[in-house]
Amino acid sequence: MITTDFDPGSPCWIDLGSPDVPAAAAFYGAVLGWEYESMGEDMGEGEGEDMEGGMFRKDGKIVAGLGKLTEAGARSAWMIYFSVTDADAATRAVERAGGTVRVAPTDLDEWGRMAQYSDPLGGQFAVWQPGTSKGVDLVDKPGSLSWTELYTSDASAAKDFYGGVFGWRFSDMEVPGGGGTYSLITPAGLPEERMHGGIMELPAEHLALANGRPYWHPVFAVTDCDAAVAKVTENGGSVQMGPEDAEGVGRLAVCLDPANADFVVLAPSDS
Repeated sequence: MITTDFDPGSPCWIDLGSPDVPAAAAFYGAVLGWEYESMGEDMGEGEGEDMEGGMFRKDGKIVAGLGKLTEAGARSAWMIYFSVTDADAATRAVERAGGTVRVAPTDLDEWGRMAQYSDPLGGQFAVWQPGTSKGVDLVDKPGSLSWTELYTSDASAAKDFYGGVFGWRFSDMEVPGGGGTYSLITPAGLPEERMHGGIMELPAEHLALANGRPYWHPVFAVTDCDAAVAKVTENGGSVQMGPEDAEGVGRLAVCLDPANADFVVLAPSDS
């Protein structure tokens, strides 16, 4: 489970880069019940619409960020940030392990320090060194982040890389129905009940969203998976897989928003 303790190596923040901020705000508001709070007025005059963005809230608590996608050739996608005590040390660890620095460690006022990377196969992720902000306010509840997931063409290489950078521990389980192996992620020094994500190996041709490169996506808890999927399709999104039941996990669906950013909705099982 994900908690707001945000121990090192745990997911602590997510944000979406979208080509159309108002459309994304409306979509996730309809699907997850989020309220969008623009930060445009806090970004100064004359910055231009490239700075357009803000926060998503659920029941008044911050659950995610939203920003204008400005990187040339980039696809709309969710970025997952993992908590670290030292973003500069994390950057050195990424480079030693064969990763690439996309955004060098940068201070965001007093809130904290961030950096963004690509793993050796091209999967993008980020780190957050907390200042006054440790991360999102709400997790593991309906309408909030409950799990993180990496799709990659080489799970063994991914485990070597992320284990080296974050000290994560992994435990493998077989996917029911001959669906392959799923590697569960636990932060360093924490018990297995603090698992926060998984790694799934897929053929490169099944990673078409990122042109064959690995990609991370968030899993959002919902109370009713089928109702959430209906909202996805009613509001211009689409469904890649499901809804379907996963034994011991719950009912889930892999979805795309109108700009093709991927995410999962999961109604957890009672067990």
